[in-house]
Amino acid sequence: MKKDWVTEFAGIYVAMYSAYDEAGDVSPERAKKLARCYAESGVKGLYVGGSSGEGLLHSVEERKKVLEAVMEEVRGELKIIVHVGANSTRDSVELSRHAEELGADAISAVPSIYYRLSEDAVEAHWQQMIDSTNLPFIIYNIPQTTGFRLSPRLFRKMAAQDKVIGVKMSGESTFELQQFKKAGGDDFLVFNGPDEQYLAGRSIGADGGIGGTYGVMPELFLKIERCYANGDTAEARRWQFIVNELIAELLSFPSLYGAAKAILKLRGLDCGDVRSPLLPVGPEYAGRIEELNGKILRYIEEAGNR
Repeated sequence: MKKDWVTEFAGIYVAMYSAYDEAGDVSPERAKKLARCYAESGVKGLYVGGSSGEGLLHSVEERKKVLEAVMEEVRGELKIIVHVGANSTRDSVELSRHAEELGADAISAVPSIYYRLSEDAVEAHWQQMIDSTNLPFIIYNIPQTTGFRLSPRLFRKMAAQDKVIGVKMSGESTFELQQFKKAGGDDFLVFNGPDEQYLAGRSIGADGGIGGTYGVMPELFLKIERCYANGDTAEARRWQFIVNELIAELLSFPSLYGAAKAILKLRGLDCGDVRSPLLPVGPEYAGRIEELNGKILRYIEEAGNR
């Protein structure tokens, strides 16, 4: 009997941020503290080492260190999906095997970036990760950053494998999301990627979401999900509009992740700054960050009281 991956994995996952010390080195202690915060928020799991986690700016050893800290802190409490995508297939395979050794629940990967790879090359890149472990694999499709758009042909070929259980659809088209769900079938996982389209993605077939802005307001995405699950579409839409207002403000800073980390620092979760070439959010933005943090916290309080 085929495993019910949708029931096992569906839900809201925070795309976890990086955590550095004052010298800019990966901090296992700060990563553990951040993971603990999310475990207590009620989300289904964490997506570790992806875009929000600055994984592609880390060495292989740094990525291992982050995952080791997360697994030590929340193994068994949260579902852990590990992003193992790297430019080198060899590095991706090494990260895949490491994730399996630590007991992660699934691996996921973008295509190799920079080189304009053919579909055959991307398929071979992913296939070596898939074949290297017994873990389920989740495709990560984000064409606006990788330059590679997952075609229906390659999607169907990948999804036909038992170990390929889902796709993180971070492309901007909900039509494509719906088409992936249709082609994959009811038992194939589809995660909504664009945070500003969470409700749209859910309403057209997504089984949950994985997002970076969830990291400063997981409670608001959980609120949208509760409203949607309860059939209160109007209220779900109201909260999605609130979230989008907050996302627009986050995007107005020099870097989204820098702003998110500055907000977390105000809450006692110091994760350090972003790593270059991402731009920091300096002290000149302190007033605006405090104002935005206050607004988010007020909405979180309202969401919990309604």
